[in-house]
Amino acid sequence: MNKEEQVIMGFRDLYNKMAWLNNFKMKDSFKGYKSSEVHCIEYIGKNLDPNVTKLAESFYMTSGAISKMTKKLIKKGIIESYQRPDNKKEIYFRLTEQGEVIYNIHEELHKEFRERDKAVFDQVTEEQFDSMLSFIEKYSGHLDAEIKKLDTDIKSE
Repeated sequence: MNKEEQVIMGFRDLYNKMAWLNNFKMKDSFKGYKSSEVHCIEYIGKNLDPNVTKLAESFYMTSGAISKMTKKLIKKGIIESYQRPDNKKEIYFRLTEQGEVIYNIHEELHKEFRERDKAVFDQVTEEQFDSMLSFIEKYSGHLDAEIKKLDTDIKSE
């Protein structure tokens, strides 16, 4: 296996381990909610005037799938829709009081996970962080360009 393959496999392995470890607490804390719904709640809680388009772009999902998910969350009383006075065409979302509770639980769990992993990050130097962040930025930019190409190809069919 070459170094490129080792890096990709390493990312996949890290992601899978994190997901597996975090899954127990997440499932226990968010009974009745899918992971995608919890992350939708997180996005709405962190962003100004989130709408279907922004959510779809962020999660690499179709607008239809996001519409379906937001309707479920509205029905559960977790989010509500609104319109801005200056834009009566666009529909935006915000958390309800119940949604804020879920958002805060999610934030606390992430804080707990960061604390769990702090021992590793405390050993990483600034140069190592800079190097990793530079690589992630380059790779992410490359993948964004590939997604854009694919998206353009799909739309032209």
